[in-house]
Amino acid sequence: MESVKKANARLRNYPLLMGKCAEAATKYAACVTKDFNVGHKSCQSEFDALKVCLERVAKNLKTRL
Repeated sequence: MESVKKANARLRNYPLLMGKCAEAATKYAACVTKDFNVGHKSCQSEFDALKVCLERVAKNLKTRL
């Protein structure tokens, strides 16, 4: 049960992580929602930028994703 508690604690950090990466998240959301037929990897560069930002913020906060 300890692993479940740790996972829940990490999930509670996601709003904070997303808030600190708002610009990258906005760009990714805009890319995904601009067309109804989103293809595989069509927004890959925006997703990668968001992922890098989330990883950097998580590292600074000393938490895992």
